[in-house]
Amino acid sequence: MANITASAVNELRQRTGVGMMDCKKALVECDGDMDKAIDYLREKGQKLATKRADRDASEGCVLSATNQDKSFGAILMLNCETDFVGKNEDFVAFTRKVLDTAIAAKAKNAADVNALTLDGTTIENLIIDQIAKIGEKIQISHYEAIEAPVVYSYIHPGNRLASIVSFNKTGFDEKGHDVAMQIAAMAPLALDQKSVPADVIEREMEVYRGQVREEGKPENMVEKIAEGKLNKFFKESTLLNQEFIKDSKKTVLQYLQESDKELTATAFYRFMLGA
Repeated sequence: MANITASAVNELRQRTGVGMMDCKKALVECDGDMDKAIDYLREKGQKLATKRADRDASEGCVLSATNQDKSFGAILMLNCETDFVGKNEDFVAFTRKVLDTAIAAKAKNAADVNALTLDGTTIENLIIDQIAKIGEKIQISHYEAIEAPVVYSYIHPGNRLASIVSFNKTGFDEKGHDVAMQIAAMAPLALDQKSVPADVIEREMEVYRGQVREEGKPENMVEKIAEGKLNKFFKESTLLNQEFIKDSKKTVLQYLQESDKELTATAFYRFMLGA
């Protein structure tokens, strides 16, 4: 049996972030072989991940960012079980590294992100390492990306809410930041009326028809009144038709087209913990 020194245990701890006793046990089990001990701890993490698969991981960290020329942006939610872990600086830093790696590779979805290599191993395995280190279920629950002429990002203080939005034209950084904040604050469901799925529209109309009938309005007026309520829904729930938060006298689209009649937002994503 190899002599397990304190320096070896400390080295393994530094390389993995796992507790001293677990590191010592791993080295004992692997006869002092550092690489095998790392694999042993990763395997332990995989077993822990399976064991905790049914746990609720609704806390975590939400970040968004763009590449240097703002032509590609992404938003990521990395979940854990507790608020304490989600606010931890190391957890936030790890989330940032994952997001930066995804943006550099222009990853399109969460599966792509998990398969990327970071620090010599896949992000999927690094997440397993984090599970072993922290002892909580950790997973990428949401990831979306946009490639466009320009993409803007916003992270609300606390890393629980973030957004990204793309524009069809460059050169409007202040407006881009404002609209990214608008998305975070007002939670639009779609870009504009045309972007609202047909099933959502029909579901809303059914609700409004029921409301109108409950109010005792004549049957021949039900459809017209329901359509009026639907138009209000579009105004409140679609980004370009929403009142601009900094000036309620204009819509977001009017705010954008003050500078350029062709300027518009083309896509967006918004993630919030617990939503």
